[in-house]
Amino acid sequence: MSQIKSLAKDTAIYGVSNIINKFLNYLLVPFYTYILQTTSEYGVITNLYSWMALVIVVLTYGMETGFFRFINKPENDANQVYSTTLCSLFTTSLLFALCVTIWQQPIASAMGYCNHADYIFYFGWIMAMDAFNTIPFAYLRYKNRPWRFAIIKFIGVLVNIGANLFFLLACPRIAQHSPQLIDWFYRPNYEVGYVCVSNLLSTIVTTLCLLPFVFEAKFNFSLSLLKQMLRYSLPLLILGIAGIMNQHLDKIMMPYLFDSVEEGNAQLGIYGACAKLAMVMMIFIQAFRYAYEPFVFAKNNSRNSVGAYSDATKYFTIFALLIIIGMVAYMDILRLIISPAYWSGLKVVPIILLSYLFEGIYFNLSIWYKLTDRTIWGAAFSLIGLTIIFVLNIVLVPKIGYMGCAWASLACFLTCMLLSYFVGQKKYPIPYDLKSMAVYFGITIVLLGIYYGCKYAFTQSDLMQHEMFGYTLKGYHISFLRADLANLLIGTCAVVAYLALLFKRDFPISSLPIVGKYFKNNQKQS
Repeated sequence: MSQIKSLAKDTAIYGVSNIINKFLNYLLVPFYTYILQTTSEYGVITNLYSWMALVIVVLTYGMETGFFRFINKPENDANQVYSTTLCSLFTTSLLFALCVTIWQQPIASAMGYCNHADYIFYFGWIMAMDAFNTIPFAYLRYKNRPWRFAIIKFIGVLVNIGANLFFLLACPRIAQHSPQLIDWFYRPNYEVGYVCVSNLLSTIVTTLCLLPFVFEAKFNFSLSLLKQMLRYSLPLLILGIAGIMNQHLDKIMMPYLFDSVEEGNAQLGIYGACAKLAMVMMIFIQAFRYAYEPFVFAKNNSRNSVGAYSDATKYFTIFALLIIIGMVAYMDILRLIISPAYWSGLKVVPIILLSYLFEGIYFNLSIWYKLTDRTIWGAAFSLIGLTIIFVLNIVLVPKIGYMGCAWASLACFLTCMLLSYFVGQKKYPIPYDLKSMAVYFGITIVLLGIYYGCKYAFTQSDLMQHEMFGYTLKGYHISFLRADLANLLIGTCAVVAYLALLFKRDFPISSLPIVGKYFKNNQKQS
């Protein structure tokens, strides 16, 4: 019991810190959309970060998982495993960074950034250091030092945010009034470059914070041990690449599916910013994932484990659908988070939310091949999803732009979810409450159908187009119409109706913390 409590506490620290860090980084999205001069510039940032996510997976080549596998083997010396892993990652990461430095211009030209080879230089070193840092962070987890882990991550996020605010907000104002203070280093109209510089500074500070734990290793390198670790870890690289490509391939491909990279980046900027609005769902999934994985393996082999997995999937689906309804209902307010220059892409948000929902359910369903050690099925599903995204992006994006990316992502995760369910029911049957989930899906469709129907009617009514108030921001006139107020009222009714069903059917108010005790007595009396 004490071990489970310790696991729960550590999981909470890792999970909460991760969510806070993601939320703080999420706040940079509206900042970028209002500060950057064009949607194309934000498209460049989105494209570079997508490449970074993929390359870091390649540069770590499954060694993080291999580190945990081998350091916990009784026959292995823990320090030798740590030292060998550090030396391996340090060597490959340094070689990568040096190669990028030498060939930054050809790489930049191939990616369509021939005038900005410096972006490639910055990101090359960022990726190299981030890949190397995965092992010291893994070492902190192995040593059960969650607070050190969380604090260092938090410091890195704060440095990134602080540097962005300094270069993109403070420096332009200083340049207007006292240019002599910063003209020795500050370059006007270098916004994307300063985003790269900020990330590089954050990564450098994080690496420096990790150095004391790096030097805890005695550097007892073993070539034979490295060969064993590589045999174990390299196959995981395929699964890792497939998984990360399912999330980022559309953002990597989009700039090259248009007649010009500039047009592709402009479309990608709109798509990337609007997709970030749906990050509320992704943060919810991440929080659930941190709590669910320890729960799954702790429950395994217990008598009621199958029922617990079923309930967890049902309630995940219920609350994820609530997030979808809430975000759609209040989109007229949420859109103010990003610049009006990006509002044309808001129509992708419901599609992206739905694809995140299917991705989350797919994660829930994936427990069958994790518990039965048949992870090859996970690799197969991911590769099928990757093929779907690749083909649909090539077919749809040139015709319908960023909407093609959204539909391709939806098709990918819907397919992976269905495949995992039907194969899983044969290999490891779990009696999921499909009836309840279907009820909530149906109610969601009805409520959103009513909402969009009313919204369309309001847009056709001249009376509802009367402006209640408006203001101008960065050259855009933002108005609030009677139709917008009516949309909010209808959306609120949809949220209340869904909550009423939830409390009536599966989540009685008496079960809520704090306020629930006031309703238990009423239920007993009735």
